[in-house]
Amino acid sequence: MRTIIGITGASGVTYGVDFLRRCPDEKYLIISKWGKRVLHEELGLKVEEISHWAKKMFDDWDLAAPFSSGSNRFDSLVILPCSVSTLGKIANGIADTLITRAAQVALKERRRLVIALRETPLSSIALENALKLSREGAIIMPISPPHYIEFNNVDDLVQGYVNKVLSVVGAGEFDGWMQEELE
Repeated sequence: MRTIIGITGASGVTYGVDFLRRCPDEKYLIISKWGKRVLHEELGLKVEEISHWAKKMFDDWDLAAPFSSGSNRFDSLVILPCSVSTLGKIANGIADTLITRAAQVALKERRRLVIALRETPLSSIALENALKLSREGAIIMPISPPHYIEFNNVDDLVQGYVNKVLSVVGAGEFDGWMQEELE
């Protein structure tokens, strides 16, 4: 499976990095200008330190990149974390960056689009944009770590949420308390 991972300027970049590291698919990475800044501010990392987990990285400004066209097949686009600004652009058909253009391709081609919002509280406008995208087939997953799992630190909570995203894109099994109950 081919998965595109978009990282925007929303706080919570650790979730995107964990997903990039753990997703077993053929991965392609797009990080916005502000995503790069948050990566450095929150984790002290540069893009070069995480890009090796992807087959290839594309600049968000590069609208000539392969995934800006529906002719270049991908299975999933996961935007993690997704800013409310990016959500609004996608919901209103604005494709001025590679992340927003790839999202438009995912919608028109009926490919899996996962939007992991990292904002709270949400305005009525953001909720309406999320509803609009959900009606078009996007999966809206606000970053809400599971507290029903056993956790000892923040990394456990990050991994618990990423497990859910991996499960949604079909790239992993849910390994939480419910899996144990089924066995």
